[in-house]
Amino acid sequence: MKTREELIDELIDLAFAEDIGDGDATTLCCIPEDEMGRQRLIVKEEGILAGVEIARRVFEKFDPELQMQVMIGDGAAVKPGDIAFVVTGKVRSLLQTERLMLNIMQRMSGVATTTARYAKCLEGLKTRVLDTRKTTPGMRMLEKEAVKIGGGCNHRIGLFDMILLKDNHVDFAGGIVPAIEKAQQWCRDNGKDLKIEIEVRNFDELQQVLDHGGVDRVMLDNFSVENTRKAVEIIDGRVETESSGGITIDTLRQYGECGVDYISVGALTHSIKSLDMSFKAC
Repeated sequence: MKTREELIDELIDLAFAEDIGDGDATTLCCIPEDEMGRQRLIVKEEGILAGVEIARRVFEKFDPELQMQVMIGDGAAVKPGDIAFVVTGKVRSLLQTERLMLNIMQRMSGVATTTARYAKCLEGLKTRVLDTRKTTPGMRMLEKEAVKIGGGCNHRIGLFDMILLKDNHVDFAGGIVPAIEKAQQWCRDNGKDLKIEIEVRNFDELQQVLDHGGVDRVMLDNFSVENTRKAVEIIDGRVETESSGGITIDTLRQYGECGVDYISVGALTHSIKSLDMSFKAC
C-alpha cells in the first residue's frame, strides 16, 4: 500500500503533467531562463490557512533551488492583506508552479475554514466533527489533512483502514447479525485488526447490534434529534456513537447536545468554497 507521501507526490506529478505538458509556451517565450525574481502569497479573504507545507513540496519538487520564506503557517487565522510566504528563485519556476500551488492552497484553506466553522459550533461539547470519503478524486489526503488543520477529525482514510457496514452491506449480507459476524470472521482470516462500525436505520437494528455486540461504533443514520437522544441513552456508552445524514451547520449543535461522540459531515469536503488568495511578484 502506498504511503501518504507517495500519494501526494503522484498527485503533484500528475498535476504538473496535465498543466505544463511538453512546456509552458507563455513563460518560455517571454521569460529568459536565468531571470530571477520573487513572488508572495497574498490572502484576500478571512479564513484558516492550510496547505503551506504542501506548497513547499510543490516548489521543492519542481525546482529545489526555489527558496520559500514562511510568515504564516498552517492552521493560522488569516485576513485580507496577510502575506503567508515569499518565494525566491527563477521566474520560470515561479510562474510554472503558481497555479498548482494556488489550487492546493485555496482548496485546502477552504476545507480548513469550513471545518473550523463546524468545530466552533460544537465548542464545550465532547462531540467532534468528522469528514467522510466524499472527497475530490486524487486529493483525499490533502483534504483530510485540511480537515485536521481546521479542527476536525478524520474518519477512515479509505476502504482499507476501517470496516464500515452501511445499509447496502447489511442488506446484501443478510441482516445486521450476519454482517457483523462476516466482518469479524474476515478480520480473523486475514489477520486484520480493524475497527468495525455499523450503520443502523431504526431502533430495531440498534437493538440487534447491542444484543449481538462485536462492533466498536454505531452510526445513527438519518435519526431525528429526538431519536438520537433516545438512542444515546439506550447505548449508554457501550460503544462509540456517530450521527450522520442530512446534518447541517444549523442543526449540528442540537445533535451534539444529544451526547454523540462524532458527527460526520460530507460538506466539509464536497461543498466548500475555496479561500481567495493570489501569488504576485514583489
